[in-house]
Amino acid sequence: MTGEKKKKKRLNRSVLLAKKIVIRDGAGRQGIGEPSVYHAVVVIFLEFFAWGLLTTPMLTVLHQTFPQHTFLMNGLIHGVKGLLSFLSAPLIGALSDVWGRKSFLLLTVFFTCAPIPLMKISPWWYFAVISMSGVFAVTFSVIFAYVADITQEHERSTAYGLVSATFAASLVTSPAIGAYLSQAYGDTLVVVLASGVALLDIGFILLAVPESLPEEMRPVSWGAPISWEQADPFASLRKVGQDSTVLLICITVFLSYLPEAGQYSSFFLYLRQVIGFSSETVAAFIGVVGILSILAQTVVLGILMRSIGNKNTILLGLGFQILQLAWYGFGSQPWMMWAAGAVAAMSSITFPAISAMVSRNTDPDQQGVVQGMITGIRGLCNGLGPALYGFVFYLFHVELNEMAEVETLGKASKPNMANPTDESSIIPGPPFLFGACSVLLSLLVALFIPEHNLALRSGSHKKHSAGAQAHPHSPPAGGSDGKEPLLEDSSV
Repeated sequence: MTGEKKKKKRLNRSVLLAKKIVIRDGAGRQGIGEPSVYHAVVVIFLEFFAWGLLTTPMLTVLHQTFPQHTFLMNGLIHGVKGLLSFLSAPLIGALSDVWGRKSFLLLTVFFTCAPIPLMKISPWWYFAVISMSGVFAVTFSVIFAYVADITQEHERSTAYGLVSATFAASLVTSPAIGAYLSQAYGDTLVVVLASGVALLDIGFILLAVPESLPEEMRPVSWGAPISWEQADPFASLRKVGQDSTVLLICITVFLSYLPEAGQYSSFFLYLRQVIGFSSETVAAFIGVVGILSILAQTVVLGILMRSIGNKNTILLGLGFQILQLAWYGFGSQPWMMWAAGAVAAMSSITFPAISAMVSRNTDPDQQGVVQGMITGIRGLCNGLGPALYGFVFYLFHVELNEMAEVETLGKASKPNMANPTDESSIIPGPPFLFGACSVLLSLLVALFIPEHNLALRSGSHKKHSAGAQAHPHSPPAGGSDGKEPLLEDSSV
């Protein structure tokens, strides 16, 4: 017992020291202007633009480092990263509710982008660090909490749509730019450029991004102890099962994003190997679908939210996702891919609509916790989805390690490429049809999400507004088992 007390004291001293270093009184409003959605948009754009530049070089390095086990290592790396993201996202979100958003924006962006320069320095260290960076690869959970701090309820669907559209916009041109620079000047220049963009993002957060979490929403007593139990990521994850509505939302996100993550990881291979798209056509496809996604997540999303409501917008987005996955699964002509791409752009409204539903009905002091849960589920899908899709493609004799050969051969003869018309060697549909079935289950689950009075408006909000003395992460008082539902009136 004495040893445990000493450990707790040492932890508390370390936490208090970190609090003094990470955030100080009066330092919360440093930055340019008042907190705005545009600050969040710039952070997201720069981070994913940097990674988008590395699309082609990363595939090359992956194939060169693991020539015999490219598929296996691709799944393993993404699986470890996704699992760590799943475990850490709720904890980081909860800590950002206490210490502020800016510090954790800096932390997540820094560690997410840290592997970039290692790509050319040491590929082995690059893949090791990129796997471990999953602990902090949860920028979206902090960004969504940042946006929730500074927007009104009726503005959040539009704000989340803008953030998601920015993610799409960052990928409209960056893969094509990276591929062109890699072919013309080599991978080293692309890595240097991506590292520069990442440093620019970090500098922007340090110098330009103001703190969004109001002082009155932070704990009054900074000296409140934090125990191991409160720092346990599983303690946050267990809250998913404590509230039926949060559980339904998380299941919906998991079943819908699992095939989406797999689709992202293998779709370029699918277009090249099966449909026969050239590199230029693939780049044009990404650009067009990205632009349509931006329009869907900004203009169309706002119209739908006002006209048919939040829940129906989610259901409509899931319906579009089922249609596009089924079309990709059964389609075999290029025009079908373009048409399905337009439908895929419309399906991009789903996640911002879900985030808006959660944030609109969440107490200000719980935004990071709940958004962290949702982002953590997506992180898990980012690990499982690519491995699952790659395995299904592997079963049907389309291996991921052929992608590097496609890139290097260019317009020359491609003896290792499978014949798209040879149905005995390639059946392209199963991965996408599996995804359509998964999203159909997600749609059925989403039907049971309560549409009205989905309010995370528990007594904690009143306590905060009255200047409560309790630490927000201290165990709740009262109740038979100390559990307080995350979402009020969540019976279905």
